[in-house]
Amino acid sequence: MQYRKLGATGLNVSRLCFGALTIGPLQRNLSLAQGAGLIRLAIDMGINFIDTAESYHCYPYIREALKNCPARVNIASKSYAYTRDGMEKSLFDALSALERESIEIFLLHEQESYHTIKGHQAALDYLVSARARGLVRAVGISTHCVAGVRAAASVPEIEVIHPIINLQGIGIQDGSREEMLEAIAFAAAMGKGIYGMKCLGGGHLIPDADQAMEFVLSLPELAAVAVGMQSPEEILYNVARFAGQTPSPAIIPALAALPRRLHIEDWCRGCGQCVKRCSAGALRIKDERAVVDEARCRLCSYCAAVCSDFCIKII
Repeated sequence: MQYRKLGATGLNVSRLCFGALTIGPLQRNLSLAQGAGLIRLAIDMGINFIDTAESYHCYPYIREALKNCPARVNIASKSYAYTRDGMEKSLFDALSALERESIEIFLLHEQESYHTIKGHQAALDYLVSARARGLVRAVGISTHCVAGVRAAASVPEIEVIHPIINLQGIGIQDGSREEMLEAIAFAAAMGKGIYGMKCLGGGHLIPDADQAMEFVLSLPELAAVAVGMQSPEEILYNVARFAGQTPSPAIIPALAALPRRLHIEDWCRGCGQCVKRCSAGALRIKDERAVVDEARCRLCSYCAAVCSDFCIKII
């Protein structure tokens, strides 16, 4: 496993970060033993960085995986809280659930621009005070927006930025892949620690996984990339790719056999654009949100290209 310094935080993180969302109740909903076992396998293979969030409900998996674990593991979590009291509760809930006295990184979740960051100023100020007390090592934001990256790059209190970036620019809400790359380069020049997300475009780039991973690994500004992993085979494959090695051919059949399905997030607004784009007739609007007929869905991912809210994923 390769490791990089995360900006000026002093943290040394594995280039492959374990994205916990996919094992939790919002997606795969693995048992505690299964999810913790996957995280522990990842740690044993050299991954020392886990990305999670309050809304993922994955703290129990991480706590269980870290029991009697000799390795020092960096955890990044996120909260939508925008008040001081709300962020204080989010942080202490995380520390309690993880059975930790401190956490390495805490982020404002899904910031869109300078205006949303200012709207969360009280929460950010609390995180800065928590950092001074040793409860948090570094603070920052996650974002799907070019404007969010650019805004955070100019905020001195923010040390870490977690942006979406992938080969096709899937999920970037306010610009192109090239514009996001320019924003990331600017943020890195400003000394921010950057780790990417959604390198496989929410699962839509799985058919082109090798090319997609080569793309993100070619970006020198990214200290790490968070990748959701739901099976031992995925961990073995991704660890090899991020270590610059060729994955064992023996795991390819198992990867190909893993079931996949289209997943639509709860925040879908029911705009209907995906329904218009789906030539298979697999999508419809019901109760003001999109629903999928899995018998008709071809997993072609064409619907993802027209979802401005990045609600549609393949898991």
